[in-house]
Amino acid sequence: MLIGGKQLSISPVEQLFTLFNETAVALQEELSCTYLEALAETGENLFHGSVLQEEVSELTEKRLKKQYAEIDLSKFSKEEFRKAYQLVILKGMKENVQPNHQMTPDTVGMLLGYLVQKFMNKTNFRLLDPAVGTGNLLTTVLNQLQGKIDSVGVEIDDLLIKLAYVNANLQEYPIQLFNQDSLEPLFIDPVDAVVADLPIGFYPNDVRAADYKLKADQGHSYSHHLFIEQSVRHTVPGGYLFFVVPNGLFESEQAPQLKEFLRENIIVQGLLQLPTAMFKNKAAAKSILILQKQGENVIAPKQAMLVDLPSLSNAVEMDKILTRIEQWFQENKR
Repeated sequence: MLIGGKQLSISPVEQLFTLFNETAVALQEELSCTYLEALAETGENLFHGSVLQEEVSELTEKRLKKQYAEIDLSKFSKEEFRKAYQLVILKGMKENVQPNHQMTPDTVGMLLGYLVQKFMNKTNFRLLDPAVGTGNLLTTVLNQLQGKIDSVGVEIDDLLIKLAYVNANLQEYPIQLFNQDSLEPLFIDPVDAVVADLPIGFYPNDVRAADYKLKADQGHSYSHHLFIEQSVRHTVPGGYLFFVVPNGLFESEQAPQLKEFLRENIIVQGLLQLPTAMFKNKAAAKSILILQKQGENVIAPKQAMLVDLPSLSNAVEMDKILTRIEQWFQENKR
């Protein structure tokens, strides 16, 4: 691109963002749909290398085909696809505010990927995200893992799971996706690990909640508690669970039941408190909770990994924390 006589290089993520954005806007106008719906459509077109929507005009079809043909998908990495796709989804979410569909920050996803890699310490396992959303967190983690990871995602929202499907296709991940309420029965094989940014709030289906040990004695149950129990159910003995949880998880009126459930079924491996500066206010702050399902030959660590994380952009302080975490693994995971 030439600006003021100077050549400006455009990054691969910017190239992909421009392509996603411009073609989504064109489809949004043609199909009279939301930006996010149009984004899912253009992502599928891009993956198949054609225009799949019969309703578009001949002129728009030609324009779209020309734009798709101008870009060689093989030149982009999985991470470049993920980042560009994440940016256009964020743009769409700002236009059509969806308070329950907030994305996990990249820095948190990368930290989760690092932790999954360290705890699993193998290259062939099954991974579940029971609140997969657009697939951004799951693919952030997958992009840091080596080997054959058999992945499963569950999401109740039709549009989000379509975006997750396109996301998985563009990054060439054969993720098994289920469009259903994650707290209904899941017909999936047991997994070795779970990763999830837990949906916070009350679960409205009291009849379904009654099947859980963590149901509330009165009124609605906490959905994040039920997600933890459902995840434990579908994890093999000795498997690991990595959750982004509210800092007040163990301080609510339903916390005693949760503590009892964890005591009976789980070994707490660690709790990493994320920097409060990442969140709108102290009440919204979150942590990463690392659990291991009890089983034969599963030994509790001498001491759980308890970390109060500095700003994730502070390289010096983060290096110190990562050194401490490495030391914890040497002492507890031989």
